[in-house]
Formats: sequence, structure tokens, C-alpha cells
Amino acid sequence: MALFPMFLKLTRRKCAVVGAGTIAESKITSLLDAEAEVTVIAPVINIAVRQLASLGCVALIEREFVREDLSGTFLVIAATSNAEVNRAVYEEAQRRGVLCNAVDDPENCDFYFPAVVQRGALQIAISTAGESPALAQRLRVEIEEQLDAGTGDWLTRLGEARREVLATVPAGEQRRQLLHRLSTREICDAAECPSRKLIARAQESAALQRKQGVGS
Repeated sequence: MALFPMFLKLTRRKCAVVGAGTIAESKITSLLDAEAEVTVIAPVINIAVRQLASLGCVALIEREFVREDLSGTFLVIAATSNAEVNRAVYEEAQRRGVLCNAVDDPENCDFYFPAVVQRGALQIAISTAGESPALAQRLRVEIEEQLDAGTGDWLTRLGEARREVLATVPAGEQRRQLLHRLSTREICDAAECPSRKLIARAQESAALQRKQGVGS
């Protein structure tokens, strides 16, 4: 089965989690990290999830799942320990066109949760299409060991430099090559920073080209 890899924006989208135990807890946290609006549906709520509700992070519906719970929902996670309940959630999601993940049940999933390596804005997602989550976790550990803890900060500076280049250097081969060169270098705010010097030279060249264009 072919999967389409993507990173999905969930900010302010209505998402539901059916279940409020240990299985559901990490999924709820993942949705909150993505700034989704999360409703948790379960007859029994564990302490951690109830604390999230007390902080206003999630809405609670303290009863068994019913079909109407998916009304207006964009995405749902079936995370109970009851396979029949999880399947009922998946079937209702299919009927309504709602994306569904049933935890540890690949047959009843529209998408899978990957193993994720994160350093700031950098995210590397690893999926085995449900074949071996253990392998995905092993690869995650190996990649984490290779990435410096400061990678996230470096990426932030790189993003700022990229936006500066896009705003001051016209589209073309020079800009493309510059952006690729910057992605392989350290970058800081100091005037003597080699990457800053690259940007300054490109900006000077762009300014000269604009001046020549005006004068011609």
C-alpha cells in the first residue's frame, strides 16, 4: 500500500480522541503541540488528561463514544483498549469522511503516527507503514544521535537569512545557489560571519543590477 507523506496543519482544526488512558495521552499531547482544538471522549479519564482539561487545553465528554461525536470533526484518533470501540470509531469516520487513526490497528487507519526526530522547527518523520514501529523507533534514535542539540537554533537563523535573501535578491540562479550554500554553513549575526558576507555580496550584486537596469 502506497502512502502519501506530508506534514499537516491542524491549527484551530477540530480533532477528537476517543479514549483517555495511557494509550490516548501521548496522542492528545501531539495534537495539542500542533495547536489543534481537541475533544476527548471517554467514560473514564486518567489524571493527566483531566489536568489538561482543568487547564483548558482539551474539552471532555465523559461517556461512551456515539456516532454524533464526529460531527464537524476533521480528524479522530481511536485510542481505547477496546478493539470493537476503535473499529466503530473508524467506520463512522469513514462514513463521514473524517481522517482516522486507530492506535496499533493498521487496517483501521487512514494515517499512521511516525517516529519523529525534532530539533526546533526541524522535524524528521519515519514511517514503516505499520510494518514495524520498533524499526521506526530504532531509526529515530540513530538519527537523534547524529543531530547536534543546536540544530534547531541554527535552523532558526537559517530561516531568517533565507527570508532576507528572498526579500533582497531577485529570483534566479544566483539566489538558488546562495540558498543552497547557506544550508551547508554555520550562520551568525556577526559582520565577519562568512555566510553573512555571502549574503552581502549577493545583495550588492542585486543592487548593482537594479541600478544598471534603471540607467539603461
